[in-house]
Amino acid sequence: MAIIQLGRLSEIKQARYVIHLSDKKRLVLFRLPVMDPSKQPEGVHRAANETDDGWIYYAMEAECPHAGGPMQDSLVEIEDSAYVVSCPWHAYDFNVETGESSVGIKACTFPVNVRGEYVTLVYNSAEGCDVSLVQLEPVSEKFKKKKDSRGSTPRQEVSPAHQAESGPVKYLDENATVCDWCAHILNTSNPEHKIELTAHLFSIFLEKEASSSPMPLGRGTVSPPAQPPREGLSEVKPWAIPKAGKGGTLKSRISMLHALANIELWAIDLAIDICIRFATFQTDPASQGFSQELPRAFFHDWLKVANDEAKHFSLLRARMEEMGSYFGALPVHHGLWESATITAHDLRARISIIALVHEARGLDVNPMTIGKFRKAGDAESVECLEVIHNDEITHVTTGHRWLTWICQEEGTDPVQVFRSNVRKYFRGNIKEPFNAEARTQAGLDGRYYENLEGVPLGA
Repeated sequence: MAIIQLGRLSEIKQARYVIHLSDKKRLVLFRLPVMDPSKQPEGVHRAANETDDGWIYYAMEAECPHAGGPMQDSLVEIEDSAYVVSCPWHAYDFNVETGESSVGIKACTFPVNVRGEYVTLVYNSAEGCDVSLVQLEPVSEKFKKKKDSRGSTPRQEVSPAHQAESGPVKYLDENATVCDWCAHILNTSNPEHKIELTAHLFSIFLEKEASSSPMPLGRGTVSPPAQPPREGLSEVKPWAIPKAGKGGTLKSRISMLHALANIELWAIDLAIDICIRFATFQTDPASQGFSQELPRAFFHDWLKVANDEAKHFSLLRARMEEMGSYFGALPVHHGLWESATITAHDLRARISIIALVHEARGLDVNPMTIGKFRKAGDAESVECLEVIHNDEITHVTTGHRWLTWICQEEGTDPVQVFRSNVRKYFRGNIKEPFNAEARTQAGLDGRYYENLEGVPLGA
């Protein structure tokens, strides 16, 4: 048995870390708020993994024992006064303290102790070999802030899009509902304000979700805009966007990053919009005779997607600035929002087209895009794009999870529901090449997308 020092309490402040050990094993460290002390039995003293200021630490294996999903990206919920984490790939749930699951399999968990000012891990190594900490890697939730103009290089300019809403970002008061916040974010045109507000909403939603006063949803109390505003950007039709080239030149790579940043900015709005536009959605079961409203986990999952998309936009925007450009330097299109408009009437169609067609298509092309930047020796951009690709696997998983949930409640087949919606609302065919490995990780096997045609382009 090894006692491994992970770091000082004063240094371990993020919610999650990946623990890299010298025996090549990877664990996840969770830092979670102590549950309401009033719910604890009388006479129970502070646990060994609990701090004086209200935090508690847990460690478990980093790969889901079902299919190897990344547990550092898991959803954290409270069930029966215990923290439970759900794998982002297939939603297998595990108690973070015991590793027990409702589906009969068990994850490995490891004792964590708070000893003075240090956090330590109790680890049983194979064959008694010495094991040490190689790295405590924070799970990326950071956003890259826009540089002050005084720190800009001479080649950089100020984007008109960032001048659209001058002044400080506007926050809502503590009584605002989830839908109030969603409408506010959707109506915010300044990209910097939008990413800051999105990160703030996800943060306060998580904080209140773990408390005795969860954030009110505000279902049906406020309406989203027909289309989020964009100011200071030159908009053209999708087919009028200049070709980016193959990434061999700086200009070509900037063009590719600019196009991706535009997609990520719309992706923030799409994830926020699904929370407010479909907040009152109820299932329509064919046989059970009753309907279900969307559970709170639905709003958590899509706010998490929005938070990721905001992080992605910040990474791409910052990288373009490092390369001497800025977001808004090139024309953009709003083709993604057109897909949102034609699916605004039906949550099943929205998930099918946005999450399981557009996002899944990103899984297909991302490796090729990353390869172009790697070939050009652009390691900084490769790092950003790999973060985005890994996150987007979980986004497709989120879409698959909620379409499957709806279909289970309604007694329908998610594959057939998906294919039917593609035939109605997606223009063109679902074309190869497919990243079958990434799609499978996200829950999409070949039944979903093989030999599938949408609406003919000339129709």
